[in-house]
Amino acid sequence: MVLLPDDATSDSPHEPVEVAADSPSRDSSREILGWLEFGEAARELAQDVLASGFRPDVVVAIARGGLVLAGSIAYALDTKMCGSINVEFYTGVNSVLDKPVILPPALDAPALAGKRVLLADDVSDSGRTLELVRDILRGHGADVHTVCLYAKPRTILEPDHVWRHTADWITFPWSALPPVTVST
Repeated sequence: MVLLPDDATSDSPHEPVEVAADSPSRDSSREILGWLEFGEAARELAQDVLASGFRPDVVVAIARGGLVLAGSIAYALDTKMCGSINVEFYTGVNSVLDKPVILPPALDAPALAGKRVLLADDVSDSGRTLELVRDILRGHGADVHTVCLYAKPRTILEPDHVWRHTADWITFPWSALPPVTVST
């Protein structure tokens, strides 16, 4: 068994609850993604990208949630060029800024002019972060396609490639547990 936070989202660890290790599960208010299912989802998304005819030159992650997905898809597509852009929007459970904010260090977006970019994030919840970054990259001349593990019903930007749709809270394997601390 693995302990997972009770009402966790990608940025909000809480009291742990027991669920089977690497066993994806659902209850009435939460979807729990395990590492094994994540690996399968990333490969399925990579296949979907290829089937669409899009061949990215670069995979860009929206950090932090999109980092693991972007790396997995880059390996699956054998895409060597990768980058990330740091964006803060969600600051906790049901706590968001007025608008997404780009944080340093900055991505060299002008270097992506004329490139085919696959932009990856864990979830298109409101879609505002995905839309902001997509528009920035397009503004610098990149051909951008988007990919997310999940999309929520209220999103303003449906990803070009999405693994699942859900209205539930999502617990991701990389953010299910609280940050580590120094043991004494």
